[in-house]
Amino acid sequence: MTHKERASLALNCRVPDYVPTFELEYQLADEVFGKPFLGMEDLKGLSAMEKERAIKENAEYMLKVFGSLGYSIIPIHYLGEPEMKETAKYIRNLTGDEYMLTAHGDNTFSIPDGNTMFDFVYRLYDEPESLHEEAERMADHAIERNKRLADAGFDSFILCCDYCFNNGPFLSPDQFREFVQPYLARIIDNIRRDGAFAIKHTDGDIMPILDQLIECRPHALHSLDPMAGVDIKKVKELTGGKICLCGNVHCAALQTGTLEEVRESAEYCLTWGKPEGGYIFCTSNIPFKGMPAERYDFILDIWKKMRDYTPQNGR
Repeated sequence: MTHKERASLALNCRVPDYVPTFELEYQLADEVFGKPFLGMEDLKGLSAMEKERAIKENAEYMLKVFGSLGYSIIPIHYLGEPEMKETAKYIRNLTGDEYMLTAHGDNTFSIPDGNTMFDFVYRLYDEPESLHEEAERMADHAIERNKRLADAGFDSFILCCDYCFNNGPFLSPDQFREFVQPYLARIIDNIRRDGAFAIKHTDGDIMPILDQLIECRPHALHSLDPMAGVDIKKVKELTGGKICLCGNVHCAALQTGTLEEVRESAEYCLTWGKPEGGYIFCTSNIPFKGMPAERYDFILDIWKKMRDYTPQNGR
């Protein structure tokens, strides 16, 4: 089974040979493998030939890093759209359809930053129509870009707009249904129409809007944030195997907890996420700078020990 086949089965809530893994980003590459991934700033001032060589070398480096980590889905970030397409082309030339390729694909209203929070709240009540017009334009932009990337070989899209704090969504459920949910659903519908997978990410306590997220029909939900009290066992029971679940391994424990707390979190996620398929193993955010690399290696070792399915019962 190829990595892409394995990820596709999980995203379709079926049982692969073993639980696949990936992360939205991997920020420890320079620490563990010797250098960071290529970014747009690294391409400034390069000739066309130098730029082409840099993108090709970066694609090869990505395969080295993500192949070593055992990822089934390769995230392509930090680059402009033309450079992302070139990276996808090089990876396909080197590996064919071995891996699923993914990129960011969301453009809905997320938690405003401190500079714009009050303005956004005022607009909710004073200018709702202009917010709808803006949401429509944002969704159109995402749909058009995602189609171009799908045509260039991307198989999936990570929808990375955050909606929730640790104590609930930044909009009330009614406001979320009005200003976000219809536009998220449109983006996902078009991803599906383009033959790709949609992985919806949001940190925080998603439980008050879980039903609305599921109504949008993403193939998967990420990150199932345990720091906000989201429990993969409960979400698995509530969703009834109708949507793939990704994540729930406790990032705060990975950074500052005990090894036993890290072990308990990883084993808990595999124990309750794995049965009957529809689970991808990953952290509740990303392996971020400052997280001890050995802690991330530790949960990958647990994943390797527990990842296999038995043919009889999909557990």
